[in-house]
Amino acid sequence: MTRSNTLAGRLAQQMPVTERKPNPLWRQIKNNYWSYVFLAPLVVLVGLFVLYPLVASIQITMYDWNGIGVPTRFVGLRHFFKVATDPLFWNAFKNTFTYALVLVPVQLTLALILALILNNPKLKGSTIYRAIYFSPVVTSAAMIGVVLSILLGSFGMDLSMALVNAGLIKEPIDWLGSPQFALWVVIGVGIWHTLGYNLVYFLAALQSIPKELYEAAWVDGANAYHQFTKITVPMLREVGLVIVFLAILGSLQIFDLVLVMTGGGPYFASEVVSTYIYHYAFTPAAVAAESNVGYASAAALFMGLLVMGLTAMQLISVRYARRRRTEYK
Repeated sequence: MTRSNTLAGRLAQQMPVTERKPNPLWRQIKNNYWSYVFLAPLVVLVGLFVLYPLVASIQITMYDWNGIGVPTRFVGLRHFFKVATDPLFWNAFKNTFTYALVLVPVQLTLALILALILNNPKLKGSTIYRAIYFSPVVTSAAMIGVVLSILLGSFGMDLSMALVNAGLIKEPIDWLGSPQFALWVVIGVGIWHTLGYNLVYFLAALQSIPKELYEAAWVDGANAYHQFTKITVPMLREVGLVIVFLAILGSLQIFDLVLVMTGGGPYFASEVVSTYIYHYAFTPAAVAAESNVGYASAAALFMGLLVMGLTAMQLISVRYARRRRTEYK
């Protein structure tokens, strides 16, 4: 018995002792706990004012409710079927995507061109130009809409008469009162108002490209066109995809400019999904006999699912672009 105990002890001493490794996630939290402390208020606020209303709105979609008291009239999925068959919703859906499909390529093209110009180290006063192009962003969209509505309403005829006198049009145009032009005027204002965001994004992306690449290309005899197509475009691919999807998601949420400038009119010509939801929830005179928050929530959830799908596409595209950029390097 003593000999076996001695042999067991020797074997135990020769065996390596395996230490229990701490959980990497817990160790990371422990090392950066102050970061989580500072993030806690934001998480609480997001939970109260974003996540909770989102979950509550899913329940509200099952009821006919005017927003007062407790919803009691259960209708099931009726609101979703009504949204799917409502021509006014699909008209608003079409206008929303028209706004996005026109605004995004035009705005991003202008933003990239301006970013390339402002990124030139030989340009004098580039800081002043950046401030000028970014100034509309820091101005309230509602205020811009009010001012431009007054200008187009009061002085729009002067512009129309100038076009008539120049022979470009035959009759004066009511820019915000014409179904043919109202949405296009809003698109033009939207391009100008949010151009500064994408300009700053492209500037930051351009400044992150190593200058050694351009110097090596210049030594090898590459001209400006080849430097743009062989260096700038590949290096901007990953960030550019993020900028494109951010611009798309932002344009699909257009609300304030349309509400202030046209209210969705005339004759629903500029109605977008956000104003469609707003009218059913808060100003029913434009679309229904009374407010129906349940129906508005169903339309909002319907549009939210689409936005979530675009977000998923963004994540997939960014991962693919990141892998391609790594291979390029």
